[in-house]
Amino acid sequence: MFGKRGATEELARPVQRPQANAAPAAPAAVSKPAPAAKLAAAVSSASPAAAAQRSQSAPQPSAPAAIAVDNRSDEYYNVKTTIFSALIDTIDLAQLAQLDVDSAREEIRDIVNEIITIKNVVMSIAEQEQLLTDICNDVLGYGPLEPLLARDDIADIMVNGASRVFIEVAGKVQLTNIRFRDNAQLMNICQRIVSQVGRRVDESSPICDARLPDGSRVNVIAPPLALDGPTLTIRKFRKDKLKLEDLVRYGSISPEGARVLAVIGRSRCNIIVSGGTGSGKTTLLNVLTAYIDLDERVITCEDAAELQLQQPHVVRLETRPPNLEGQGQITMRDLVRNCLRMRPERIIVGEVRGPEAFDLLQAMNTGHDGSMGTVHANSPREALSRIESLITMGGYNLPSKTIREMIVGSIDIIVQAERLRDGSRRITNITEVVGSEGDVIITQDLLTYQIEGEDESGRIKGRHAGTGIARPAFWDRARYFGLERELAEALDAAQ
Repeated sequence: MFGKRGATEELARPVQRPQANAAPAAPAAVSKPAPAAKLAAAVSSASPAAAAQRSQSAPQPSAPAAIAVDNRSDEYYNVKTTIFSALIDTIDLAQLAQLDVDSAREEIRDIVNEIITIKNVVMSIAEQEQLLTDICNDVLGYGPLEPLLARDDIADIMVNGASRVFIEVAGKVQLTNIRFRDNAQLMNICQRIVSQVGRRVDESSPICDARLPDGSRVNVIAPPLALDGPTLTIRKFRKDKLKLEDLVRYGSISPEGARVLAVIGRSRCNIIVSGGTGSGKTTLLNVLTAYIDLDERVITCEDAAELQLQQPHVVRLETRPPNLEGQGQITMRDLVRNCLRMRPERIIVGEVRGPEAFDLLQAMNTGHDGSMGTVHANSPREALSRIESLITMGGYNLPSKTIREMIVGSIDIIVQAERLRDGSRRITNITEVVGSEGDVIITQDLLTYQIEGEDESGRIKGRHAGTGIARPAFWDRARYFGLERELAEALDAAQ
């Protein structure tokens, strides 16, 4: 239907699957060594240790084996490359783009089946179905990333060029055997991802933040900045939204700590979620938003929309990078300042990383109780210092004492998340801001995580314990909402 003239002669040339002792019939470009093999050879030849071993005629130590995510062989990739090239020569992409996804997928499957028949490719039914799925994903989807995106146990996908794909499962990073055809295919998929949210990535704009339709965070950095080919990082979101009960089941927080967090959320306390990279800040923020009343107007501000609020009255805002002329940029501070004119009841900032910290504190201190945000810091005390630094870096000519008084008057609770060395994620502190003495901000921990050792498998053992605070500073706020009894019981049980 969408074939090009003159393509029949090209298809008529048969291609057999390469045998073990025969040269493949694919074009010369297809039979080149795999990029991973080139990389391994380059590294081994450049390594001083390897040179010393060669001089002693000792065998070179092998690299860690890749995790087998699929069962595709090298000859399968060679056949796929040949058929894919024939498909591109045959199909009319302009007309294909006018079809919906299901119709385009069926059209591609029909043409690929015809190419397989004409070229006399010997494949089993299972291999042929796998090939059809892979080629449809290459043309319409995210190519080799599709099986990884479909798995719900993967937290991160890290692509370091066409031949190196890593995943994080259960807190551990693993090398996979997934690979792209070449860097051009990887770059094409990166452009496909970022174009869905109206952004672009190329040599003139080689860094880009974007998101997938499910909210998963995407970062792309392309050549010439990335020397080994385009580098793609995807922070995946689970298909099923986590709840506080799930965090209890995973051991991230104790049942008593979960009750304290529930009271904090329902009492409309201003919360800052603090933690390092990959510690679960956004997940925890999503969990806490479950305690927002359904009749409240909530406005979220993010660099890349990740929050997944379930309330019916939510307005989601997203920053915008500058265009080619350097114009049209909308910063996080612009969004937060505009929020104040939109009659919000709560403002949620996905990540505070600049002068918008000042505007968020202003919002928290002027009637928008229950606002939330995240910040990168390694402890609750560092979180307060970082917020002060961000305000100072924004060019505000304010004394440190004034900034700290603003912090004390705005922030009620700091929830600290941490990724431990075994890959597990824990809420390590629930800390409240009490007040100030002179120039020092006074805080007190309501709950801490105490490490007790390791088990036989190397997993860290520990427990969440209360600090003996029976009447926290937000007690009056909890009593205003009728939650003081529940708060007292939770704090007593945590001792």
